[in-house]
Amino acid sequence: MNQKIESFVIIGVTREGKTFRPSDWADRLCGIMSAFGADHRMMYSPYVRPGCTLKGQKTVMVDARLYDIEPLAYKFMVNFANDNELTMEPISDDQL
Repeated sequence: MNQKIESFVIIGVTREGKTFRPSDWADRLCGIMSAFGADHRMMYSPYVRPGCTLKGQKTVMVDARLYDIEPLAYKFMVNFANDNELTMEPISDDQL
């Protein structure tokens, strides 16, 4: 099975229309991809970061360039959304 590599947004609502819990899921998910910067502060990855609240739901933006840097991390994000039955929508690079 070939997977199309594209930028996408994970929306905090399941395919059944229920709000995903816990409420800080987006921050937690982005936190595992974050790192300490030169200023010794934790910074979100430019490839995985919390998005704006969409229709009252939290979101995570995933940049397709993540696949070029670390394919397993990209696949982890896709699998997280699929395993939790979360809604995913493709986005264009200018929306990142």
